[in-house]
Amino acid sequence: MFRPDFIRDNKFWLLVLSGILAIMLGFFGVKGQDAISWVGRGGYWVMLVTFCIWLTSLWQCYGPEIRSFQFKRFDYKIGALVLAGGTVLIIHEGFGFKILMDEIMLLSTSMNMHYNRLAVISSRGNDLNGAFLLLDEVLDKRPLFHPFLLSLVHDFTGYRPENAFILNGVLVFVFLFLLARFGGIFAGRAGAVLCVVLFAGLPLLGQNACGGGFELLNLVLAVSVVLLALRWAEKRDGASLTAMCYAAILLMQIRYESILLAAPVFLSVIWVWNKERRFIMDWRVAMAPLLLVVYALHNQVFRLKSDAYQLLSKPGFDQPFSLSYIPDNLVHAYNFFFAKSSDQPNSFLFSLLGWVLMPLALIVIYRWMKSFKGLGEKQATLVFFFIGFGAHFIFMMAYFWGQFDDTVIRRLSLPTHLWLLMAVLIGCSLYSKLEKLHWYLSAAACMFALSVSIPAMSSQRYFQGYTPMRETEWRRAFIKQYPLRDYLVIDNDSYIWVTHRVSATSVSVARSKVGAIAYHLKNASFTGVYVYQRIEIDGDTGVGTVRKEDDLGPDYELVPIREQRFNLLVLSRLSRVVSVREGGTVYKAVEPSATAPQFSDPVEADRMRYKYLENFIKKLP
Repeated sequence: MFRPDFIRDNKFWLLVLSGILAIMLGFFGVKGQDAISWVGRGGYWVMLVTFCIWLTSLWQCYGPEIRSFQFKRFDYKIGALVLAGGTVLIIHEGFGFKILMDEIMLLSTSMNMHYNRLAVISSRGNDLNGAFLLLDEVLDKRPLFHPFLLSLVHDFTGYRPENAFILNGVLVFVFLFLLARFGGIFAGRAGAVLCVVLFAGLPLLGQNACGGGFELLNLVLAVSVVLLALRWAEKRDGASLTAMCYAAILLMQIRYESILLAAPVFLSVIWVWNKERRFIMDWRVAMAPLLLVVYALHNQVFRLKSDAYQLLSKPGFDQPFSLSYIPDNLVHAYNFFFAKSSDQPNSFLFSLLGWVLMPLALIVIYRWMKSFKGLGEKQATLVFFFIGFGAHFIFMMAYFWGQFDDTVIRRLSLPTHLWLLMAVLIGCSLYSKLEKLHWYLSAAACMFALSVSIPAMSSQRYFQGYTPMRETEWRRAFIKQYPLRDYLVIDNDSYIWVTHRVSATSVSVARSKVGAIAYHLKNASFTGVYVYQRIEIDGDTGVGTVRKEDDLGPDYELVPIREQRFNLLVLSRLSRVVSVREGGTVYKAVEPSATAPQFSDPVEADRMRYKYLENFIKKLP
């Protein structure tokens, strides 16, 4: 074991002090709504500091290599493979928001981070003389790094919802490049090719590459942590330790369960300290626990909001995690990994290789652990993270919504694919002619992608039954048709409209503020007031009934303007509000030009405009 001289190192005591302070603040010092307020107002700045520290540590690690980079040393064939693989993944999928409302919530948070530097979402928004005003700020339960990174894209290119697709479109190439580095380090050039080809033939990856979610960023940071852990094991310096630890912190701020990969990072640190028999620490790592306070405070959302786990979405479940869920979820996992590629966005060959070689990989890991003291850097790193990703899979199987064959949930299998990839690389190490085997498997994976995966990506039959995505694209088509966006929409999924800078409010608010809607209707504040509703069709009578949660009540008179059937017995409808009854008075929609007042006195005109604007803000729905 390393010598106890670390107790004389000031950075050790700084680590202890910051750790104690972080625990006190995160778990005992700030609670309830105060914690939520702290995260909402300070989350952006914590992400900014964490990200900047990580970037500077990466430059310390790789700056010399970048400065001395020579193009003639670059492997253009691997680079071409990465470009080809990424292109295949994105050209067969249409760009759009795939998983609702997760992706829209992330976009809403990034919108607030961009405009207000607040880590919140807004369910209401209104155009106010050309400035879009975000209202009803609430902290979302989703971690903050993805919306923060997306807000940086907004900062440098201007806000637009499509930036979410651009970000993921870039990240898929970064991910494949990192995979090539990973495979090259552990299994040579043939291993790099195998890693890229296996993931390039995975339709699920393409689906997420063309969406607005955080799965690609989660994969990029997961592979980055593994690569940085390997660098730390080899270089054993402060910059490598900082880069690895801060990558792990950012990974924890993408998906909740990614915290499980903090354990392999901790083991990597202890392993190096033990090997070196000395305490290696950077002051930035010593201060890192303070940056995790926001993570602890953010998790209080699950204690304050009874519906945060969405248990009601799955009848029959009364707790989010239980070992009793594992057997049933394993069946669902089998149904996903080994289903037809037309039914699930899987890769049968990838699944087959991973699960068949998993027992061999476990044997190799067991042998390595028996001779743990003599392990090299690569083997030790693989042991730590193979166990970490395995724990991640078991954790997902114990999750009440851990059915990998579910349309919404199958994206959660992507980290498990990384585990399967490790199993392939480790299991193949038992074969004496390793490089030849990797080339054979790469050729098989390439043939499988051409013959099965690409046709499956093109047809996308596995995603046609997911109507929320199609409904959202229908709304987006309406927005594109009326680019001025000078209208108001009433919709329970108001976040979709708000993130596209369209004035919107929810049905419940419209029901409670009939007077506000009447005010704007009679004053033609908007060129039109529209309502989005779902109509349930009775299969026997053919009669349609507005869903209870979408019903505005008897005070509203609506005229349907367009309808679309996304489900057999559910009709989506956009209607225009033509009149609103407030008390005993009925206010009809009028043309904007009919309400424009005329003033001969400029002073009186300014006074009346100011008074109208003040009342307008008070009446915002």
